[in-house]
Amino acid sequence: MRYDAKTTEAKWQKIWEDTQCFAATDDYSKPKFYALVEFPYPSGAGMHVGHIKAYSGLEVVARKRRKEGYNVLFPIGFDAYGLPTENSAMKTGIHPRQLTDQNIARFTEQLKRVGFSFDWSRVIDTTEEEYYKWTQWIFLKMFENGLAFRDKTLVNYCPSCKVVLSNEDSQGGKCDICHSDVVQKAKDVWYLRITEYADKLLEGLDEVDYLPNVKLQQRNWIGKSTGAFVDFTLPEIKESLRIYTTRPDTLFGVTFMVMAPEHPLLEQYRDRIANADALDAYRTECSKKTEFERTQLVKEKTGVRVEGITAVNPVTGKNVPIYISDYVMMGYGTGAIMAVPAHDERDYDFAKKFGIDIIPVIEGGNVDEAAYTGDGTMINSDFLNGIETKKEAIAKMLEFLGEKGIGEAGVQYKMKDWAFNRQRYWGEPIPIVHCPTCGMVAVPYEELPLRLPKTDKIAPGSDGESPLAKIDDFVQCTCPKCGGAARRETDTMPQWAGSSWYFLRYIDPKNTQALADRKALDYWMPVDWYNGGMEHVTRHMIYSRFWHHFLHDIGVVPTKEPYAKRTAQGLILGPDGDKMSKSKGNVVDPLDVVDAYGADVLRVYIMFMGDYEKATPWSENGVKGCKRFLDRVWALQELLVDGDELSEDMTGEFHRTLKKVTTDIEAMKFNTAIAAMMALLNRIYDKGSITRGEWKMLLSMLNPFAPHITEEMWELAGFEGMLVTAPWPAYDEAKCIEATVEIVAQVNGKIKARLNIPVDADQATVIAMAKADEKVAEAIAGMTVVKELYVPSKLVNIVVRP
Repeated sequence: MRYDAKTTEAKWQKIWEDTQCFAATDDYSKPKFYALVEFPYPSGAGMHVGHIKAYSGLEVVARKRRKEGYNVLFPIGFDAYGLPTENSAMKTGIHPRQLTDQNIARFTEQLKRVGFSFDWSRVIDTTEEEYYKWTQWIFLKMFENGLAFRDKTLVNYCPSCKVVLSNEDSQGGKCDICHSDVVQKAKDVWYLRITEYADKLLEGLDEVDYLPNVKLQQRNWIGKSTGAFVDFTLPEIKESLRIYTTRPDTLFGVTFMVMAPEHPLLEQYRDRIANADALDAYRTECSKKTEFERTQLVKEKTGVRVEGITAVNPVTGKNVPIYISDYVMMGYGTGAIMAVPAHDERDYDFAKKFGIDIIPVIEGGNVDEAAYTGDGTMINSDFLNGIETKKEAIAKMLEFLGEKGIGEAGVQYKMKDWAFNRQRYWGEPIPIVHCPTCGMVAVPYEELPLRLPKTDKIAPGSDGESPLAKIDDFVQCTCPKCGGAARRETDTMPQWAGSSWYFLRYIDPKNTQALADRKALDYWMPVDWYNGGMEHVTRHMIYSRFWHHFLHDIGVVPTKEPYAKRTAQGLILGPDGDKMSKSKGNVVDPLDVVDAYGADVLRVYIMFMGDYEKATPWSENGVKGCKRFLDRVWALQELLVDGDELSEDMTGEFHRTLKKVTTDIEAMKFNTAIAAMMALLNRIYDKGSITRGEWKMLLSMLNPFAPHITEEMWELAGFEGMLVTAPWPAYDEAKCIEATVEIVAQVNGKIKARLNIPVDADQATVIAMAKADEKVAEAIAGMTVVKELYVPSKLVNIVVRP
């Protein structure tokens, strides 16, 4: 009987949906397992095989957990707000609401056709009013607690998308959405004060089970550094300029200072600056550069000396010149730096260009040729001279700064506050009212959600203003505090907002009184296992951890950390070994594979194609190989014989394979788990029969990988109930032990034979067996045995001479 994948898969998908066998229950007495995958952005392109791989790892684990008796929450939803949908809507003329609904419907159909065991009763959509009501609620809580604020600053602006971007969304000076060049623009911006949580985010990494590279990337992103704040006096204007440095031990080597071109002191004391016009011209040029361009290490050093204002080195008492340069940013540190050209490459290049003194304070290198950035004995540094370790020199300098009242130890972070607004239509409205009398006022909680107004005019304004600003009946309102005329905030939240707490809403998605019931949160949180792409381990994960820490601080959630464990899958590359892209024509549509071979073949191949955590190219031959494997499993029904137990000669094989599959699933070594089942299949065919007991165990092992075909064979065999709910079999450790082991037999170090010996055989027995082997006996015939060596379970070596 030939297997009909199309009919069988449709049959079991309907049964699973009708019986709701993947739905998590409210039985809080059972052990729980919360498996989370990154919910997709429902683009018009639909799913690709990368989505399948991203979800398949925890799909296998979740199916196994259900069989182990856990109450499993394995949800799915859609992260549907954002620029891609809005840009597509403007191109096609289809409203983003309609476009989003179409895309979600397509994604849902695709996911169901692959047979994922998601709990479809808990689907969320970040664009639904009952969802973003709680996104707005969290924002208002942050506003109440001083974590959401508005400030005027230079921002990364995409002229093409007409939107402000965070540093994270404009890396490399390019827009993350359209890849156009980003420019700097002065604008009022909403921020979330994520820097307040920098230490908590770092400390939390010690409490979670994340991949080492995930932890490393997050620590680097937060970028905590320890150093000192130091005050340099500006004698001409009787002000001081505060800088931050990680190397206060090099203060004796400071020969100039650099301020950001936008530093407020420059405008404040403009009349004291002799070359203000030159500074203005340079500042204009800087405004045309992105932050990325300004901070590149390898670029020509530019700048202008500030004539009329100097600084005093606080440890030498000497006056040093001040420059402005584009590589110093007002948003980083204090907006000014001390420069030690002898020991910093960028400062060295700057000093060489502008003819500034270079004074070495650390022994080593040749400052006539290059900056010396290594360690060494302190020189030219007064009370630090002769100190040989950086740690001791820094400590002594910090003590001096404190005694003189000119500085103190400090901490800085690379991570900056999160720019949290977009001048676009398709996003969550920010629930703030601007009142000329009361200032910024929160929309009352009882009025949430503040609904996104319906309009067809979604194109952003040429002035970078949100389309909402043109909808008078949305903008014009009354102040909730004084009742006077006011205006609504017209910016919307960034796409990251809805994904910063979605894992909480899955727990109780229909709750209208809270973002989730507290008892449900107490039971389900934290997420036990989160899997996703490495591209999201900084922005999304850090943002969502920040929101969760905040919600814990105000008593809304029971855990500090949202995710107990985080793993990642590697990319699926095109058949040519390159990253898949439409332009290269190497994209594989998963439903093409399902149509040709069936969902189970797709599922097995993606789990078998290579190390789950590494990038692997697509192989059509590999797909066909997995099809042959499942066909051979199907054909085993013809070899089925009576017997509810494992046959004596196969007991060890089955228990060892079961142990391998069980442990490999937990270690995400899915490819070797499948390889073990393939090897077992070959052994069964070698024997020529399989008992019902063995069949039951094999189908149970294979079920999380290939659920449709195994359910069908389970039913055809007449086994009780559905396989999806049948218990996961337990292996017996004692039965996993091999009765024999293969070793090599050597004569004078050269292999002569391979022997299968009892695992408990002693040395004398093994050597006797080796000597009895025909080829070994031939090699030692007529020779004198000098030495006999046995390495247990590995080899025997007989040393002979004539």
